Amino acid sequence: MFRVFTDYGANLPSELVRGHGITVLPLRYELDGVAFADYDQATDTFDGEAYYAKMRAGAEVKTSMTNVGEFAEAFRPVLEAGEDVLYVGMSSGISGTNHAARLAAAGLREEFPGRKIAVVDTRCASLGEGIPVLRAAELREEGHSIEQTEKAVLEMCDHMCQYFTVADLRYLQKGGRISALTAKVGGVLNIKPILQGNEEGRIVMNSKIRGERRAYEALAKIYDELCSDRTARIGVAHADNPAGAEELIRRLRELGFTGEALTVCYEPVTGSHVGPGTVAFFFPGIHR
Repeated sequence: MFRVFTDYGANLPSELVRGHGITVLPLRYELDGVAFADYDQATDTFDGEAYYAKMRAGAEVKTSMTNVGEFAEAFRPVLEAGEDVLYVGMSSGISGTNHAARLAAAGLREEFPGRKIAVVDTRCASLGEGIPVLRAAELREEGHSIEQTEKAVLEMCDHMCQYFTVADLRYLQKGGRISALTAKVGGVLNIKPILQGNEEGRIVMNSKIRGERRAYEALAKIYDELCSDRTARIGVAHADNPAGAEELIRRLRELGFTGEALTVCYEPVTGSHVGPGTVAFFFPGIHR
């Protein structure tokens, strides 16, 4: 038997996490110095509307990753109980969390030589990470081994496309993705960049579109060109922009998408870097 672990960046609804027995490790954040603002740890609920409203009003967010000790502390009891560990985590292209998991796993393999510890770099975040996590849990429930599950999840990640558009370029500028001048000019011209996760899991510019509706049209066109299975589950994440998420899904349905659209509000850590109003989607493609 093995246990499936992930981190908060997977952005999975709490009911799915509990229903599939997935263990989620924390990514920490502070909003104007308040730790876990608008997040109720007792009920595992996040008030995205309140959180992103504070960001729009100028609140500052600081984030931190899961460290090596926290990974070791979470994995060790499972290994001591005779189970193996499969961690499916956030892209190493945007966070050091995956590296910390690998360091913890290396130390624990010496301590538990008879146990299997697998660490998967999804090279994605939000539901681009969460959908492979969910698939890992489903395969475990179907009786697949940890080796079979790891292989299937890696193959899924090789074809997981992640594209998004942002409402405000300031947050990309704060994160060093674009220059201050580009952010200022883009705001004046109503530029809506289309960004994507590349093969290494880093966020890169795909194209620049004028206007929100045209941006959703461009995202839908990308799906139409790259989608490998229109019946497959996709993920849609928004940073307090449910109308934008619904608009994108409507356009995808018009293009023949018939599968499940798992829709969530962006969790606060990744969401703080893309900013309020962002709409992202994640789907299996013919290539990344």
